[in-house]
Amino acid sequence: MADVIVVGGGPAGLSAALFTGKNGLETIVFDTDETWMHKAHLFNYPGIRSIGGSEFMELTRGQVRDRGAEIREGEAVTDIESGDDGFRIETDDGEYEADYVVLATGADRSIAEDLEVAFDDEDTIDVDIDMETSVDGLYATGAMVRAEEWQAVIAAGDGASAALNILSREKGEHFHDFDVPDDVPGHGSA
Repeated sequence: MADVIVVGGGPAGLSAALFTGKNGLETIVFDTDETWMHKAHLFNYPGIRSIGGSEFMELTRGQVRDRGAEIREGEAVTDIESGDDGFRIETDDGEYEADYVVLATGADRSIAEDLEVAFDDEDTIDVDIDMETSVDGLYATGAMVRAEEWQAVIAAGDGASAALNILSREKGEHFHDFDVPDDVPGHGSA
């Protein structure tokens, strides 16, 4: 049983996992490593002057693991069922349960179709401002919700938005994830 399961390990999925994992929610990412980021070179990501997409993914995965999320590379999700008590996720390696699911599978919307989420007029997944779909507790991010406007910063922002909404729901109030040096191990005043 996990609090959050993220399906997809690109910028959107890893961003969601970073926020939920570092804030105490048990988070599992299923990552088949098929992200378009391996074909990219980033010059337009804030804080990064120049980095190859594969290197960016390696660094981001390390950051996500360091903040407490588990990444299951190469383990593909084969089915998701929604129920009154959350979600049942199936892979070839086993079954999992979660309270929340974040879909971050790029332009592959087949899982969302199977879950019968609402789609908009452009055949993308219809989400609210917090990236939640028409299925309670199910979020969609990145290329799944944008017709042809795909970009790593936008995708990461979508994942962060989904994660902050999940954290707000779990804590029962608006949650702000803003670290200051005194909060970060190894930083701040002594």
